[in-house]
Amino acid sequence: MKEVADFPHAVQCKEHIWIELPHGRRLAARMWMPVEAEANPVPAILEYLPYRKRDLTRARDQINHPYLAGHGYACLRVDIIGSGESDGVLVDEYTEEELADGVAVIDWLAAQPWCDGNVGMMGISWGGFNALQIAARQPRPLKAIVSCCASDNLYQDNMHYSGGCLLGDQLSEATVMFAHTSQPPDPEIVGERWRGMWLERLEQSGLWIRNWLEHQRRDAYWSAHSISEDYSAITCPVLAVGGWSDGYTNAIFRLIEHLDVPCRALIGPWSHRYAHLGVPGPATGFLQEVLRWFGHWLKGEDTGADEFSELRVWMQDPVPPSTSYEDRPGRWVREPRWPADSITPREFRFGYRRLYEGKTGTPAPDETLTSPLSVGLFAGKWCSYAALPDLPHDQREEDGGCLVYDTFALDEDLEILGAPAAELELAADRPVAQVALRLSDILPDGRATRISYGVLNLTHRDGDEVPQPLKPGRFYRVRVPLNGLAARVPAGHRLRLSISSTYFPLIWAPPEPVELTLRPEGCRLILPDRQRRDDPELRELGEPEGAPRLNTERLTEPEYSWRVVRSMVEDEAALEVVNDDGSYRIPEIDLVIRRRTEERYSFRDADFTSLYGMTATERGFSRADWSVCTNTRTILTCDEVNFYIHATLDAYEGERRIYSQNWNEIIPRDMM
Repeated sequence: MKEVADFPHAVQCKEHIWIELPHGRRLAARMWMPVEAEANPVPAILEYLPYRKRDLTRARDQINHPYLAGHGYACLRVDIIGSGESDGVLVDEYTEEELADGVAVIDWLAAQPWCDGNVGMMGISWGGFNALQIAARQPRPLKAIVSCCASDNLYQDNMHYSGGCLLGDQLSEATVMFAHTSQPPDPEIVGERWRGMWLERLEQSGLWIRNWLEHQRRDAYWSAHSISEDYSAITCPVLAVGGWSDGYTNAIFRLIEHLDVPCRALIGPWSHRYAHLGVPGPATGFLQEVLRWFGHWLKGEDTGADEFSELRVWMQDPVPPSTSYEDRPGRWVREPRWPADSITPREFRFGYRRLYEGKTGTPAPDETLTSPLSVGLFAGKWCSYAALPDLPHDQREEDGGCLVYDTFALDEDLEILGAPAAELELAADRPVAQVALRLSDILPDGRATRISYGVLNLTHRDGDEVPQPLKPGRFYRVRVPLNGLAARVPAGHRLRLSISSTYFPLIWAPPEPVELTLRPEGCRLILPDRQRRDDPELRELGEPEGAPRLNTERLTEPEYSWRVVRSMVEDEAALEVVNDDGSYRIPEIDLVIRRRTEERYSFRDADFTSLYGMTATERGFSRADWSVCTNTRTILTCDEVNFYIHATLDAYEGERRIYSQNWNEIIPRDMM
């Protein structure tokens, strides 16, 4: 990333300000704006997160907000209720209080003497979610938003459930928030109140994974703040950004299709990161795109409105399988609308271990499948952060426990853009079952690179609201959507569809082993085939830019690992992950930060009741006269009937433990 320090406007930074809300609560904020904004008001940009503007997002904020402020915006980074130095307690994601506070902050911004009354929102992940949700509330000053790596549907594509299956990332996300909600405010900001505020958070925030597991189907808990319930509620323009290695990209296709406002979509090869910091690369000039977007909608500048209803994506070229990539080769392509006229469905029929186009091929007998629990150990993470080697490895590691269907070598290049789908005719011998599909690009040397996948809890075959058990032995026709993608599969390569009845730990396995019976003559794979063309007139997005990076001092080295371990003695297999950032100091606030997370997912042999997920965190903050630390641990296990949660929270001031709590929860399985 190119560091830029010379801006059109001199920038002033206010380390901390309080925003007084109408009901009396105060939210903590950090602000950057042009020095002359008091005399010449400017539009405002809000980023609204629970991830601690004082310290944990400080490095990213230092890149983004001075850059935008230097181009004529007042940028406000606000900690939501119960996070950072803000008042209150955070008890769940996207609560009514959070969203109402966000509307109040926008009204507060518009009323400030240095703001011209026009406000935009930008954010990634949580900040991308609440940008969409607050936009649906239509606060009058909000003129446009930038939503990155977020979803329109809180049940689907949101780290909790996918295709009605319980995601392993639900445990991971619960751990992230368990760690965040147990952290104290900074005494340098809130003074002597800090200890009382901390104890209030420790005592009242609760165990979020319990909330999420109590809602295993799509009910009002999920739909209340899902904008997919009413896309017309959003009346301001939306720039939606994501990456092919991220978990939230499917929502971008839905947004650009269903929103009735100008919507521009940008999808690169990146993981769960802002695009100018994107890995895998190439990263791109995201902040310049934000300036073009807000320049048009907040300032009325002519910045190319003809591009403000397009889908632009990175068409990925083939690569050998790897758990990490520095860059993904490919090219930018553009569709002026979505669904695109240039894309047609290309259908493949099932034969005996083959995929055929048209009506060729010989009839194949029914085939049965009972996958081992080991299918999924090389799946990578549902939502990649590219901080670890967390992408899927060579799919041949997984295919031994699957039914596998290959095409013949392609005669010509195939470009896929959009969401593939498979229509299957199958039966199960148990009332609760699942199916996982993986689409792979098979290189001429036989290596298999996963390019998409999809999962379905078969009790959710007719929708996520009212799941229905299967009748053992009865055949059903089901449609399984795969994740959207943009990939070129060259001539000489083959495509492979792999089908399994488990995919742990990416999704939790069903209550007991299941035998699936597949009827090939009733199955087909449908690919969105994009007519090959180049887009030579595409405007360059530019190289990534940002303000100069934050100065930090490394104190201890980080440790990262991602290991698949198999014990032949105990007949146990495990995925073990260590994400240890070590410790570092931020000199400008004289603060030392320590962060470590460990995860372990395991099973024994074919025992579906032995599934085990454990996540543990350590978070520490210290100065010469102040030291605090919190440790959390969450364990998820099951039997055929229930999920079991055991969690612990310990908080320390110096060497003294000042708070401890244990949870033991039993949540009935709801056809999950």
